[in-house]
Amino acid sequence: MIDAPTRKGTTMARTTKTEGTFTDEERAAMQEHAAEVKRTRGTKGTKAEKAAADAAAVEAKITEMPQPDRGLAERIHRIALEVAPDLAPKLWYGMPAYYQDGKAAFFFQDAAKFKARYATLGFQDSAALDDGTFWPTSWAITPEFSEADEATVADLIRRAVA
Repeated sequence: MIDAPTRKGTTMARTTKTEGTFTDEERAAMQEHAAEVKRTRGTKGTKAEKAAADAAAVEAKITEMPQPDRGLAERIHRIALEVAPDLAPKLWYGMPAYYQDGKAAFFFQDAAKFKARYATLGFQDSAALDDGTFWPTSWAITPEFSEADEATVADLIRRAVA
């Protein structure tokens, strides 16, 4: 393990990986994804019932997150559903993700998941965020996430699903 300094001068343990192997956190995420796929394929019911089960799984995952990640995830979740109510919340590698037309458009990765310094809002290539020949596809989110930041996220989500 390596101790990496955070913005405020404290340290946070970070798992390292050796060449050709996955970290414990990466393996856990892959196992979560396999369980998600198995659960989805094994779920009986209508399309609406499956969507409700997926949304409930996202809300349960958010509830399990430690603070401040939980608060950030709750805010992102609220923004996503307000801005684009047709998105389908669904777990993706154990992270809350928001699907459009069966594809993950964007996701929230809590900092604790991979022992990172900050949470991340990431966009998949299906998101319509193209801007020239070079643009960001993920953003770091700190606990100081402001109302202005919420407006920026809302705009990104609108653009991603346009």
